[in-house]
Amino acid sequence: MKIRVGFEMIYDFQQVTPLIAVVGTHFTRASDIVVPDHLATAPSVPIKPYRDTFGNWCSRLVAPAGRLRLYTDGTVRDNGMPDVVVASAAQHAAEDLPPDTIVYLLGSRYCETDRLSDIAWKLFERTAPGWPRVQAICDFVHSHIAFGYEHARARMTAWEVFNEGNGVCRDYAHLAIAFCLCMNVPARYCTGYLGDIGIPPPHAPATLQAGSRPI
Repeated sequence: MKIRVGFEMIYDFQQVTPLIAVVGTHFTRASDIVVPDHLATAPSVPIKPYRDTFGNWCSRLVAPAGRLRLYTDGTVRDNGMPDVVVASAAQHAAEDLPPDTIVYLLGSRYCETDRLSDIAWKLFERTAPGWPRVQAICDFVHSHIAFGYEHARARMTAWEVFNEGNGVCRDYAHLAIAFCLCMNVPARYCTGYLGDIGIPPPHAPATLQAGSRPI
């Protein structure tokens, strides 16, 4: 299956602003790229690409004052199958984790493990370690948060999401990640396209927004 991926984002800058856009296909899918999703801008500005320590393709540019359009249009090849479910996946003890995974146990300004640890252990201590525990965390987050664009805040943290009970997609991720970290499960934030594959047509009830489509 070939899937068309792309986006358009329009910003209004009050002054000349340097920025880094992390919007490219991850290098691990490089062999699946049919049409590269190179970032373009209008008006055109120089873009300097590089790859960060997590393997993300980053685009460094200086936005001029005024309106700037960021967009791309690419094609990737995919088997179209859902992610594999491995219900037997084990959870290793913290002392047995490989050194390169330790960094994914650290809290951040968006995932305040110091504030959420007691809550996490009260909620998930009795769950089976491994896949079932992570699934229980995800299920709790999905049922605990009410989605709404009006709740979006640039600096909203997992602690605030938990207490307010609402947010947007990244807030779901931050709370789930924070709970995983509290339970000694390495986790990190990852973004991607929310596709319309298998989603009902516009005239039918639907709750997802298109970001990619088969071609």
